[in-house]
Amino acid sequence: MGEHAPEKSESVIPFAPAPKAGPEGNFVAEDSGRAIVALLQKAADMAKEDCARAMDVAHKLSFEIRAVEERAREVEVEAAHFRDRTSRAEAEAVHFRDRATRAEAEAAHFRDRTTRAEDWLLRIHNEVEQAFFQKKEREPRQASPQRSFYAQPQAKDASDPMIENDRAGRRR
Repeated sequence: MGEHAPEKSESVIPFAPAPKAGPEGNFVAEDSGRAIVALLQKAADMAKEDCARAMDVAHKLSFEIRAVEERAREVEVEAAHFRDRTSRAEAEAVHFRDRATRAEAEAAHFRDRTTRAEDWLLRIHNEVEQAFFQKKEREPRQASPQRSFYAQPQAKDASDPMIENDRAGRRR
């Protein structure tokens, strides 16, 4: 059984001729046995090649899986980084909204104070005007020709644009 029959390129193996009586019958059995052993050897070689190919594919897939797992870890780290940045940006947005709200409240407060200050200035202006300038209009008719401190400006002063602007500003 140590010898093998020559391999044929055909996929069909011909059957052995019908057994003959006598000593030649052993030769036929031996030829058939060799053919079977050769077929078994060929099947074993094919199985070995298939196994080697399967192992190669398994190794390739294993490497690809490792690479994909590594990339997945990198993407997870990157996603965590962006989640952290998003959280910080949202916190900053809340902070700036709070600051804007406080600034708006402060601006409203100062607008209110400005309005009240303008009202006080207008009130003071009106009181000063009533107290000093209305008396002044009554006094020149009764007063002497000397000019009083409260007297109306002379005609040349009345046409002066600076004085007119000053008076217009006080009457607001």
